[in-house]
Amino acid sequence: MKTMTKIIAGAFTAAAIFIGSNVNAQTTPANKLRFGIGLEAGIPTGDIHDYSKFELGGTGRLQYGVNNNVALTLTSGYYNFFGKTYTSSVTTPTGTATSTFKARSLGMIPVKAGVKAFVSDGFYLSGEAGAGFEVHPTVAGGDKNTKLILSPGLGYATKSWDIGARYENFSGQGNNYGLVGLRLAYGFGL
Repeated sequence: MKTMTKIIAGAFTAAAIFIGSNVNAQTTPANKLRFGIGLEAGIPTGDIHDYSKFELGGTGRLQYGVNNNVALTLTSGYYNFFGKTYTSSVTTPTGTATSTFKARSLGMIPVKAGVKAFVSDGFYLSGEAGAGFEVHPTVAGGDKNTKLILSPGLGYATKSWDIGARYENFSGQGNNYGLVGLRLAYGFGL
């Protein structure tokens, strides 16, 4: 958990540097569209933690302002759960044999719909639900599954920058996992 705290603190520091002295609250004008391109990073949890210790991806998010405090979102992109490397040693009468094995990475295409509710001066709470399509399974020859995604989060946004933290759960087919992640995005009006 200390690592996650450091990641969140670092991300908020990076966002403050990008934002600079422009601390205006995010406005989500009614009937307006915005598009954001984001970099995603996370720590896998659940079953996938046995195979991966880091997730990295990119997403695009379309945001529609319902009113000045609420926006609907549609997010998609690509996540890669990088495979862990394992090393094992066996001692025999003739010496020690060491072998190294790298777990296969898991690719995921998320498609999520959600809502962002701005609670005060750029700070928001969010919730998303959707489907995650496995591009390739962690085991060669295994099944590619579709997972239900549920994702609560919180964040801070300005007119150009958005930084958010979330927990994302992937469930279905008896293999459930998740991630604790951060998203740093640049957005603009359409």
